[in-house]
Amino acid sequence: MSMIGTLFIISAPSGGGKTSLVNAIIKRLPGLVVSVSYTTRKPRVGEIEGKDYFFIDEQQFQAFKQDNVFLESANVFNNLYGTSKTWVQEKLQAGMDVILEIDWQGALHVKQQMNALSIFLLPPSKEILFERLSGRKQDSADVISKRMAKASQEISHYEEYDYLVVNDNFDEACEVVMAIIRANRARTLIQKHQHASLLSSFGISSSHE
Repeated sequence: MSMIGTLFIISAPSGGGKTSLVNAIIKRLPGLVVSVSYTTRKPRVGEIEGKDYFFIDEQQFQAFKQDNVFLESANVFNNLYGTSKTWVQEKLQAGMDVILEIDWQGALHVKQQMNALSIFLLPPSKEILFERLSGRKQDSADVISKRMAKASQEISHYEEYDYLVVNDNFDEACEVVMAIIRANRARTLIQKHQHASLLSSFGISSSHE
């Protein structure tokens, strides 16, 4: 029997550091991939097509949505974001663990359709969150103000998540999230398939539930 991967959801308010954290974890843990979302927003400086996002126009996005391409989609600050359902399912069936970087609304929608472990990443303080957002030179003061106003609303949904991690010390936050992923991989449901031959050597079938 092929091994099935786990779907992980990581959410944070804008500026919460989730993208940097996920990028670091992907480099450190094998067998883990991050889903690349489709979006109608313009690329930021340094973002790469197909690596950070698939950048498409609104007409194409709505066509994908109509064709049920997306596992979830959301409107965030007047930009549309969507996750490919087929891509996620193919990676999970291949035994890969998949990370979705989505907001609380997307997380709720995904969890209504699939099993997933969810992690909310919390900034250490309101002041530090403002500093992080202000460091984005391409964002106007008005955009930063709107993001700050929305942060409290997003954070209010933290109890809907399985884990809450404060992103104060970056390396420590990475270690905590990796510990969650590693602990999940050690679950009997997963390990019994990975070590089927070892169990078989003791005359025990891994098909036992």
